[in-house]
Amino acid sequence: MSTTLSHLEQVKADSRHLRGTIEAGLNDPVTGAISDDDNKLLKFHGSYQQDDRDIRDERRKQKLEPAYSFMIRARLPGGVITPAQWLAFDDLASTYAGRGLRITTRQTFQWHGVIKRELKATMQAIHNAMATTIAACGDVNRQVVSSVNPLLSSQHKLVQEWTQKLSDHFIPRTRAYHEIWLDGEKITDEPEEEPIYGDTYLPRKFKMGIAIPPTNDADVFAQDLGLIAIIENGLLQGFNVAIGGGMGATHGDDTTYARLGSLIGFVPPEQLIRVAEGVVTLQRDYGNREQRQHARLKYTLDHRGLDWFKAQLEERIGFTLQPVRPYHFDQNGDRYGWSQGEDGQWHLGLYIESGRLWDHEGSLQQTGVREIAKILKGEFRLTCNQNLVISNVATEDRAQIDELVARYGLDGYINQSGIRRHSISCVALPTCGLAMAESERYAPILLPKLEALLAKHGLTDAPILLRLSGCPNGCSRPYLGEIALVGRALGRYDLRLGADFTGERLNISYRENIAEPEILSTLDGLFDAYAKNRQTDEKFGDYLVRSKTIPAPSQRLIPIVLDSVT
Repeated sequence: MSTTLSHLEQVKADSRHLRGTIEAGLNDPVTGAISDDDNKLLKFHGSYQQDDRDIRDERRKQKLEPAYSFMIRARLPGGVITPAQWLAFDDLASTYAGRGLRITTRQTFQWHGVIKRELKATMQAIHNAMATTIAACGDVNRQVVSSVNPLLSSQHKLVQEWTQKLSDHFIPRTRAYHEIWLDGEKITDEPEEEPIYGDTYLPRKFKMGIAIPPTNDADVFAQDLGLIAIIENGLLQGFNVAIGGGMGATHGDDTTYARLGSLIGFVPPEQLIRVAEGVVTLQRDYGNREQRQHARLKYTLDHRGLDWFKAQLEERIGFTLQPVRPYHFDQNGDRYGWSQGEDGQWHLGLYIESGRLWDHEGSLQQTGVREIAKILKGEFRLTCNQNLVISNVATEDRAQIDELVARYGLDGYINQSGIRRHSISCVALPTCGLAMAESERYAPILLPKLEALLAKHGLTDAPILLRLSGCPNGCSRPYLGEIALVGRALGRYDLRLGADFTGERLNISYRENIAEPEILSTLDGLFDAYAKNRQTDEKFGDYLVRSKTIPAPSQRLIPIVLDSVT
């Protein structure tokens, strides 16, 4: 167990349960920023301080401080949103934020470009919409994600209930959020405790996700705690439990890596919260608090051993996990178009490029969904692949929604290529402070070029998982892409290949630090070989492994770089 606290750990310990001096910083009219220490605490409240990197150098030349603003992220368990909430969130995007609404790979919304003097009003508006931002970021259990399978309405309802229970159970108990953002008054003078997190919270962020086979749209093995719902005859039997997934890595540091979650057993529903709390508190007690780059659960498992962790978990919860139940995944991405659930209601899956809904350059997609929200009697569901499902639509209401979808250009999914429908990209530049290369802004440039190559080889409709990331930290889950670009510098990426189509195998590094011409020429040769030699229904990543174009990847990310296309 770590005994020496890093600077950040000391900041958390001294923060009076996440208060710090955030309120004083918000009220400082001299600067658009808050202090570095308070920025670390602000993340627990669901916000990051950022600046516009496109104009950073110019402002520096003019001896101006960076153009500071704040990103705000909502906590929306399972990505379920009512039409009334959508309208409220859309209004926030127009009133306080820039570039509209953004659906993230954590199945929630982010608003970018909120300036400091409007941060509190934005937080209050989210609260008034019956939502919150607390613990959407920070060293706590964050947004709990879950599968969005419109064909299985009753199963989605069962799993959504547990998604909500997990989210509620792991929300921090501090009253700082209420005091700083809402009415500014203390609720009570009674002593404040964090029964799960303690005074220093977790060593690093913690992520939970639930998948409903046969669809792994939540990338369950990328979660610190991944749960696979086992449903038989319409009844939820329980969950297979996987621990230690995580996507973050650092270029050039082989001690950091992506890792798939390890299955350790099965738990019935009534024991799920106890198991989840056991995993979280073990990570709280034994996670690395000295080296932040090694602070995720995956490193705790690999340093101490999976068998050790499972034994400690079972001792802590007081019972033995049952054996893993059989399950099968057949796909990773989202479903598009209309699907009818077994209850007779309809669900419309829409592709949203990079999750960005905003009106610009002739596009009116943000307006389009706003108009749908005004008439929708069901709900919206955000997906972990940055897309949108319009859910629980009656048969008689479909035509009106179809008309709005077509009018506002939301029907692109009908004719889109297989690779576009399965693409994800992170925010990256200009707002992300960690970005080393473009991602979201590069996707519209890269995708048409990839589509041209695929069309040349008769592969336009081939579903291929494409992940773009501006840095190796992995917000777009690049290490689970059949093709992935991980940013090295402006215009330069590592090309990674070979994950499978179900999210159960990591890819490997195939080329390092290359620019677009080499990316395209490399993939052109691989697409040609795939088109000529693939087996029936064989996916691209599986072909690369079977043909020994790449070695079979391991459970952990491995830094293999091949010198030539084979």
